[in-house]
This record gives sequence, C-alpha cells and structure tokens, in this order.
Amino acid sequence: MKLLMRISLLISISVLVSGCQEEAKLPEKSVFKEDETVQDEEPLKIGFAMDTLKEERWLKDRELFEQAIESRGLEVEIAAANGDDALQIAQAEEMIQEGIDLLVIVPHNAEATAAIVHKAHGAGIKVIAYDRLVKNAEIDLYVSFDNEQVGKLQAEEMLKLVPEGNYVYIGGAPTDNNAHLLKKGVFDVLQPAIERGDIHIIYDEWTEDWAPEQAFAHMLEALEINGNQIDAVIAANDATAGGAIEALAQAGLAGAIPVAGQDAELAAVQRIVDGTQTMTVYKPIQQLSERVAALAVDLAQGNAIEPTASINNGKSEVPSVLLEPIAVDIGNLESTVFADHFHSAEEIDGME
Repeated sequence: MKLLMRISLLISISVLVSGCQEEAKLPEKSVFKEDETVQDEEPLKIGFAMDTLKEERWLKDRELFEQAIESRGLEVEIAAANGDDALQIAQAEEMIQEGIDLLVIVPHNAEATAAIVHKAHGAGIKVIAYDRLVKNAEIDLYVSFDNEQVGKLQAEEMLKLVPEGNYVYIGGAPTDNNAHLLKKGVFDVLQPAIERGDIHIIYDEWTEDWAPEQAFAHMLEALEINGNQIDAVIAANDATAGGAIEALAQAGLAGAIPVAGQDAELAAVQRIVDGTQTMTVYKPIQQLSERVAALAVDLAQGNAIEPTASINNGKSEVPSVLLEPIAVDIGNLESTVFADHFHSAEEIDGME
C-alpha cells in the first residue's frame, strides 16, 4: 500500500510540473503570432480611375501619379475609360470590390460619376476628385488647379494683344465641370470689353469630349460665317487649339490670328515656337500628382487634412486644394516649361 501511494504521488507531481511548463510556453507563442501579423501587413492600395489616356497631358498624369504613389511604398491600380461613362463606373466598381483603401477619380462626366462616389462610400472608401470636380456627391476632397484662373489668364493675355475685335471661343466638353469654370474665367475678364463694344463674341461653341476634329469643324464654321473676319481665338485647351489652328492653316491664316490654349502640351509648345499659337497655360502636374498622393495617404489613414478652399458641387461644400496655373508664351517658355523639365528644347528641336 505504501508503495502504491508513493507511485501515485510521483505521477501527480509529474502531471503538475508538465502543466506548468505548458503554461510557461503560452506567452511565447502569443508574442510570435503578433510579430508575424505586423510583418504580413499589406501596404495601402490606391485606385486611380481615369477618364482618358487619349491626350498627352493625361499620359503624363498617369505616369507621375503612379510614381508618386509607389515612391511612398504604396500600391496603385490604374484604369482609363477613354470617355465611356459606363466603363468608368464599371472599372471603379471593380476596384472597390477588390478592396482598395482609397479611390482617386478623374471623371469623364461630372454628373454620372456621382454613382461611383456613392458606391465607394457604401464600402467605407473615401474619394478624391483629381483635377475635375464630381457634381452632386459627397466628395471627400477635390484637388486641382484654379480653373477659373486658367480662363482669366487666357483672356488677359489675349486682351493685351487684341483689345478690340471679333473673338471666337471654342469651349471644352460640356460634361466636364472644368470646361464651365474655364469659360467663366474667360468671360469674367472679357465682359467689360464686351459691354463697351470693344469685343464681339462672334462664335461660341462647346466641343464634345474635347475632340480636336470637332474644334477643327467649329473653326471652319466660324470662318465661313464671318467671312474670315476674326481677330482672336480662345480655345479651352491645347487639343482644341490645335484643331482650330489646323482650320486656320487651311484658310491661310495660321499665325495671323492669335490663338490661346492651355495644358502646355508638347505640340502646343512647338506651335508657340513656330508662331501659330500665341500662348498656353502651364499647370505643373507634377505638383498636382505629388499633392494628391500625399493627401491620399492622409485620408486613407484617417489623418487630418488642410484644404485651401471650399467649392460647392451642388450637393455639399467640398474641401478643396487649388494650385496656381502659369501663363506661358514665347517669352517665358525657358523659365517655366523647360526649367521644370516638363518639356525640353531638345524635344522641340526633334519635332522640327
């Protein structure tokens, strides 16, 4: 009996010691799992839903924004709808379903893309409108250049050259809110001269999808209607300016009639050097892409941001950050576009 009691006591002690050892190991396992979770944390993923890549300007935006996001150690998914509203909505929906952390959108249609914002917010994803405002939606942030100021710069430069005469205005896409802001800026400056009778707006048309071929047709129509009696042309961007200048060339008037554009596209800079386009408005989009990338990180992480303006989009006052555009002509190409390496003199030489 004594022997059995001793054996039973030894077994009890062994079980107790073994249990203590197992308990001692538990915290070690727990710490290991937490460390493993930190190491496997995935980087933020930013979706970039673009309207189009058909224009040189937007190809630059794509490249610069991708670089700005990836330089911060983040991932970026980019899709371009090339002017197709339904496709842009579908592309954005796919990004949302794939679990992006924040959506940046360049809307083709300022009204239609409100649906994208609603879907993103339903999934807990914040939205930044890049360069173009989305209308009638609770946008979290809008980052762009001051587009009214772009139009004002165009009109101010043209009035210096042509204080009196017949003006043609070739607008941008009516579905793009920027086109309306540009036009407002232009006419705010021209209005006093119009009221004095110094300036006559003899032609004023929108250009669907900013298409150069439609701008070409508009310019031909303006020339025909007015018997070539045109003194100045303000085009909403460099693509439409290029179409207008092609029509002027067909009439033997390229270089004889001042033409304003905006975006500082390479072809436009070449035309300024050649003397067929008078000026453009340079928007340093490397500043835009860098600023949006930094703000995207802050928004995705829930950090506070500091807007510089508030813009009503028909639904709410949208926190906004507006950058300053720069008027460019033959006199300051080198100190602006070339100095920033946006284009180079070698590129211009290569086009000749």
